[in-house]
Amino acid sequence: MLGQSIRRFTTSVVRRSHYEEGPGKNLPFSVENKWRLLLMMTLYFGSGFAAPFFYSKTPTDCFKK
Repeated sequence: MLGQSIRRFTTSVVRRSHYEEGPGKNLPFSVENKWRLLLMMTLYFGSGFAAPFFYSKTPTDCFKK
């Protein structure tokens, strides 16, 4: 009995909820402003590319006197 009422409640909640549809609406970031998107992607991928170079340079600087 309790299981049926919970199932009915969750089904009705899912049925009543509505999300925007269309390209780019299901992403966790906005694609409306192309310059902001370019900046964010450059920072994201650029930091991942540059990280090994920064990490490899840091230990050699520690041993110099």
